Amino acid sequence: MRLNAQVRAAFPPVPKDVPTMAATPQNAAAASPRRKVSRHRGEGQWAAGHFTPLNGNEQVKKDDDGLNVRTRIETIYSKRGFDSIDPSDLRGRMRWWGLYTQRKPGIDGGKTAILEPEELDDRYFMLRVRIDGGRLTTQQLRVIGEISQEFARGTADITDRQNVQYHWIRIEDVPEIWERLEGVGLSTVTACGDTPRVMIGSPVAGIAEDEIIDGTPALEEIQRRVLGNKAYSNLPRKFKTAISGSPLLDVVHEINDVAFVGVRHPEHGPGFDLWVGGGLSTNPKLGVRLGAWVPIEDVPDVYEGVISIFRDYGYRRLRNRARLKFLVADWGAEKFRQVLEDEYVGRKLLDGPAPEQPVQQWRDHVGVHRQKDGRYYVGFAPRVGRVDGTTLTKIAELAEAHGSGRVRTTVEQKMIILDVEEGQVDSLVEGLEALDLTARPSSFRRGTMACTGIEFCKLAIVETKARGAALIDELERRLPDFDEPITINLNGCPNACARIQVADIGLKGQLCWTSKASRSRATRSISAARSAWSRPSAARCAASR
Repeated sequence: MRLNAQVRAAFPPVPKDVPTMAATPQNAAAASPRRKVSRHRGEGQWAAGHFTPLNGNEQVKKDDDGLNVRTRIETIYSKRGFDSIDPSDLRGRMRWWGLYTQRKPGIDGGKTAILEPEELDDRYFMLRVRIDGGRLTTQQLRVIGEISQEFARGTADITDRQNVQYHWIRIEDVPEIWERLEGVGLSTVTACGDTPRVMIGSPVAGIAEDEIIDGTPALEEIQRRVLGNKAYSNLPRKFKTAISGSPLLDVVHEINDVAFVGVRHPEHGPGFDLWVGGGLSTNPKLGVRLGAWVPIEDVPDVYEGVISIFRDYGYRRLRNRARLKFLVADWGAEKFRQVLEDEYVGRKLLDGPAPEQPVQQWRDHVGVHRQKDGRYYVGFAPRVGRVDGTTLTKIAELAEAHGSGRVRTTVEQKMIILDVEEGQVDSLVEGLEALDLTARPSSFRRGTMACTGIEFCKLAIVETKARGAALIDELERRLPDFDEPITINLNGCPNACARIQVADIGLKGQLCWTSKASRSRATRSISAARSAWSRPSAARCAASR
């Protein structure tokens, strides 16, 4: 992988036994002391020579790579307890290993924006388990369930990026949790933080009858190159990835930092269409096509090129402009592709076709579907992604009894059991129904998602999970015959973790004035069309309504 010349000169290789990141401003200063660095603050781009940290987050990363905090967790914090944790680790570097402090119970949503971080911090953690491509074995799922029961008070949420999140985690228990997860091939490394986050993939990769191309080999090679690699552990902000060869476009590729979307080139056959610069939050932007066709064997190199552009050229001065989408918006697709080809990949990419829009409106793989090998996969719908440890272990038992031991999570907070013989389908569906996990859900249950909400999230204003489940029940009662595809996404704050801007109906938690002297929590309805931007309505209602 070729790096930008300035950055390559500034960041010489570091021996593998040196416990510092492979490319840091400290190393740059030591390696090239006579190099002139502009005094202009600019956007804090390393490629422009702006290595001096311009905010507290960048300073924390300069002081010590986030990956290094694991040693302190194992040798100090887990032994001495919560009060021993350094603040810069607690609210910074611990994210590199999937840990956030959860919200202290009893704090009203109206105080979210006015309290200091330490006032919101509970002494317990959310721990995120990364599940790249949503791929799980029943052994892994059973361990996830057992950890939930032993260490997380039974909590386990399926996220809209295919991960599993625990709550109520004590710092004292983290080393043992890591040991158990890693014993079955799972990890929490860079599940959070300014890092390459989980790489989402089609949950039916390699088995779907209509698949254009299986992206699994590329995803696995990217994992091998990137996870735990200090060359990519100090990015301006998070970096989200999607890879799918499904014609259903089942990984919401439009809102990822980089996405590889399966297409058929008229001359070269199956490959991937390259997208960059998507993301939601409070300044949403859809990704843009670069018009480049990438064969599967080149996907890892192109991925490294895109993430390296983000590392080197990404904006580090202001956190609210530090996502790749802002660089892409400023450069445009043509310049981004040129820099990618000339400075990083080292060759021209082939032009290619855009993906076709799917005819089928549901993209979540819920229901009973035939695989290309003649067996079946069964997708089912937990309520707004909320399950528990006991349920997960029972799902693992069902998958072992009826399938081959393979389970998947989806970007719609759903789950799938693979490789079910035709004669076993009905028995599996009945077993799932007994767990309140239906493979034939109503449109409302199938289409409703919710973020963590005020129960555990320090950014939230309103409750979402219980409210989403209650909303499903009420809509099923009022509209029992409704069978059209619909998506209803609930978010506890404006940050759009639950993708409110690309739902048919998005409900965003916010504060509104109910009188001159008081404020109340409310949700704001946002109507939208798929793959197009929402239009905020004028409607606001109390969260209870």
